[in-house]
Amino acid sequence: MVQKLHRTHPTTPTRCALMLAAPSQDWNVFQQIFVEHWDGFKHVYPRYNKPYYDGLVDKMLGCGNPEKMGYREYRCLHCGQGTHRVAMSCKSSLCLRCAKVYVDNWVSQVSRMLHEGVIYRHIVLTVPAMLRQTFYQQSKAVLSPFMRCGVRCLDDVFSQVHGKPLTGGYIMVIQTHGRNGQYNPHLHCIATSGGWDQAAQQWIHLDYVPYPLLRKKWQWHLLTMLRQTVKTKEIQRLVDACYRRYREGFVTNVQKGDVPARYQSLATYLAKYVVSPPISLRRIDRYDGQRVTYHYRSHKSEHVERETVAVYTFIGRMIQHVFPKGFQRIRYYGVQATKTFATIKRVIQEALAKVQGIVKGAIKIIAPMTYRQRYQQSTGRDPLRCPHCQREMGLWRIWHPTYGVIYDELEEMRRGKYASQETRAAPDGGDRRALRAASGGVPVSLFGLR
Repeated sequence: MVQKLHRTHPTTPTRCALMLAAPSQDWNVFQQIFVEHWDGFKHVYPRYNKPYYDGLVDKMLGCGNPEKMGYREYRCLHCGQGTHRVAMSCKSSLCLRCAKVYVDNWVSQVSRMLHEGVIYRHIVLTVPAMLRQTFYQQSKAVLSPFMRCGVRCLDDVFSQVHGKPLTGGYIMVIQTHGRNGQYNPHLHCIATSGGWDQAAQQWIHLDYVPYPLLRKKWQWHLLTMLRQTVKTKEIQRLVDACYRRYREGFVTNVQKGDVPARYQSLATYLAKYVVSPPISLRRIDRYDGQRVTYHYRSHKSEHVERETVAVYTFIGRMIQHVFPKGFQRIRYYGVQATKTFATIKRVIQEALAKVQGIVKGAIKIIAPMTYRQRYQQSTGRDPLRCPHCQREMGLWRIWHPTYGVIYDELEEMRRGKYASQETRAAPDGGDRRALRAASGGVPVSLFGLR
């Protein structure tokens, strides 16, 4: 059965009465769409009627609810009155709230994986429209080979430009959505401007990448991968049609290499394009129970455009970008491979030092943001500062819906966490053991605690 892409859908039935239009900033709007229509959507699109997708939706709907996801509770250990409860995140790939944390962590991770003194470029490798249906239907089979063939293409281009085999470094990220949420698979690559010449044991910098060569090479590598992975007559027909229609090769975008002083901004710049979700909450304008209106900035016009779609179409445009369980959408290849990164890094630094090609202090490691930092950045208020005595609150309790109470500070107090024992002389001259506050401990008021 041919599986349809989620572009349009006729009038969609709803199990509930029409709800009033709500602003896009309300997280409940996104949740409400799935609450009302997920069951109906699965019957229309049985591809998603599986426990895996049900689990993702359930976790997303519970995100922000401490009773469903568990929580960490903080309490002021000085006055005993200030409290703050933090719900655990669902970490569902469908959750738009968790996407912000994912992006921050990705930026920090990538900033640690850049070689000092090496210039990087942002390269985008696209898929023509006539192949997108195939990618959607055969996603499990082609997505991993898709990423690998991008690496082979760039190594091929670099080696041909240099005239000798080169191994480049690539942080490859797969993205399957366009700006309007439709299925549009493409690869974002943070690529070294050059590669490692194993025979000469030196780093070769390439000042430019011939655009026409890259287009033709990408076309050949991509179509060869599809022909070898999906061995059907239909694929052979599409491959032949692509060669006839795209005589100049497939579309690729190569940005000018970033100078070393801008390394620290490269990951931050790419984050919103590379690992962002198919839509953000602020882009949802209205929902009336049957249709959803959202806006996006069009690539073609470079203007903000609005689109109103049936609610099933909207759900489809969100769920179709969920990768199979265990799929790694960010991968490291060549001299960026995580297994050999430390060894290769030392070799590259030594090679660059010989030709005085290294630039000291060019890379800035971006530390991952904590919940406290993100909260302060968003609201301007410290969530762990007691509103009563203005002192810092401490961890009080951790609870999980499956494992129950994981940590309880009150129980720790009863066990003597904040007390130490020392020998004192009793009034009658004998010895006895008395308790006093431990070094570094804090006096705790139990007023109002339960």
